Amino acid sequence: MRPGEWGWKRSPFTKDASMGRDAPTPIVIPVHCAPKKAPCPKCGKQGRRKRTFPRRVRTVAFKTVAYLEITCGEYGARCDCCKTFRNSPEGVLPRALYDNKVRDLVLDRVLKDGMSVARTLESLGREYFLDLSTGFVYDVLYDHARQLDMSEHRRKILEHFSGTLCIDELHLGRFTLLLATDPLADLPVAFALVDKNDQDHMRRFLLNLKNWGLNPKVVVTDGSNLYPAVLGELWPDADHQLCVFHVIKDINKLILDAVRRMRTAMGRRGKAGRKKKRGRKGAKLKAAAARRGMTVKEKAHFVFKRRHLIVKRRENLTESERDDLTRMLEYLPELATLRRFADRIYWLFDTPKDLHQASCRRAAIVSDAAFQAVPELVKAMEQIDVEKFPKLMAYLNNPVSRRVRTNNHVERTNRMFRFLEKVRYKWRRRKTLVRFVVLTLDGIWRERTTAQAKVADHSTSTGPGKTEGGKRKRRRAA
Repeated sequence: MRPGEWGWKRSPFTKDASMGRDAPTPIVIPVHCAPKKAPCPKCGKQGRRKRTFPRRVRTVAFKTVAYLEITCGEYGARCDCCKTFRNSPEGVLPRALYDNKVRDLVLDRVLKDGMSVARTLESLGREYFLDLSTGFVYDVLYDHARQLDMSEHRRKILEHFSGTLCIDELHLGRFTLLLATDPLADLPVAFALVDKNDQDHMRRFLLNLKNWGLNPKVVVTDGSNLYPAVLGELWPDADHQLCVFHVIKDINKLILDAVRRMRTAMGRRGKAGRKKKRGRKGAKLKAAAARRGMTVKEKAHFVFKRRHLIVKRRENLTESERDDLTRMLEYLPELATLRRFADRIYWLFDTPKDLHQASCRRAAIVSDAAFQAVPELVKAMEQIDVEKFPKLMAYLNNPVSRRVRTNNHVERTNRMFRFLEKVRYKWRRRKTLVRFVVLTLDGIWRERTTAQAKVADHSTSTGPGKTEGGKRKRRRAA
């Protein structure tokens, strides 16, 4: 068979020595980039072409080996920047062996798809027959991070800042990531990678934000001891809002501790009495046990398996869960106090009108004698003591549309890094970790600012109080 024909004697695949695998016949795409005059890459002054030379650069095509056969030019400089210079077509860096499409594929798989370096190389080799090195991937990440303008990022943050700041910390290996986000603008604000999670590093991190010109009106944190003194020192006029979600979570944990203690005591009562006879039960004994119903030990097991129903919101209970909760209260009546306490806690935090109404609700809970009789509930009521309670209700000072009472926004960003930790670096070196965090946050920033710009453009084009449907109706009427 002649070369290029399809037949059983000749395979359409050839051996590419540079790739070390069987690959399709390479595709060569000619690109001419050698005009008679070209601008200097440093100052922009035109230079005259002296000669042309060929250059081969690898590009991407699915399941195909593709090259760009570029004809470039060398130019004599008419400026003091250099004697000669060479030009490159758009999308190809000087002296690069791969065009920008290859680099974009690497960035998308590492940053957007969350792949590790090894899986990125395997994926690109399988789909595009690219034989890349680990160093190339790290060079692409480094070059992309170097091009980011962090000063422009800070200016954009100050421009879009809503006045509410969420702060949290995340442990990544031997480092701690301090992260601040804006929940109302839905944007990350800043981060710092420190060796220790202590008050000195937190003060330095927040002081840098203040030096930027960031003056928040509300700062939302969890119940850590790192924040109160530092926030009072740097932003004394800002409201310190404690995360309501964390407080309810801690209270529910104490309620479940009380359920566990009561269930254990109930199970011990089920072990009292005469010992069971050895051997299997006969038909008569089984029938008698069925007539008697569940034993105390079985009831204790039933309560323990469904203990989450004690702290679940009533509006979220299904019909079967309501029936199970009724049976639990019949088996162990002491649980009724715990269930009522959980209901009162949700009632306390469910949209009070102002601090006065919330304080009245708190007083009704704290003064209840039934709650004071349970040790775990006494400890739970310390979460809403007189000193901490105003910080839990600080969000009531803001308009309804700008109320933020949880730290969930920054927690979700931390959770994203926690998931990426499983497939990314092993968080060994500070340099690689900082670079990865910068690139990830930059991707989040670009995605969300682009979405906000589209919404703003749409609202501007339609005008206030106008919709696309209204425009179409007016056009048809005309």
